Amino acid sequence: MKSILKRSKQFLLILSVTLGCLSCASSQDEELDIQDNFPFEVSVMPVPDEVANGQTVEIRFTIQPTGSYDNTHYFIRYFQFDGQGTLQYFDQAPYLPNDVYDLPELQFRLYYTSASTTSQSFDVWISDNFGNEQQVSFQFNSSD
Repeated sequence: MKSILKRSKQFLLILSVTLGCLSCASSQDEELDIQDNFPFEVSVMPVPDEVANGQTVEIRFTIQPTGSYDNTHYFIRYFQFDGQGTLQYFDQAPYLPNDVYDLPELQFRLYYTSASTTSQSFDVWISDNFGNEQQVSFQFNSSD
């Protein structure tokens, strides 16, 4: 009886070691496919069509990623090609055209202050650290 128990224990040990080796070998052949690059969309609340010289307009943005990855970082840059004005994040210094700035939140507000009595147009580009990018264009007519 003892020999049967001893052989059964040996058999179970050999079987479990064999199964463990097989499972390790099979998992090494297959790489885990972990997605860390999620494209995104940008939504913007409506803004006025007209702005007066010296007037500030609030622009509300929301970045909507298609998935979630903790290490995604978002950036913003802008370029004004018609008229004059400044664009800034909350109470920070105004952005410089074509410079890249970090975006700390997925929902944020920018403030555009007109410095022109003519129509004004500018583009905002939002990108992530994986090369995804979205462009949003703005155009304001002068109310002066």
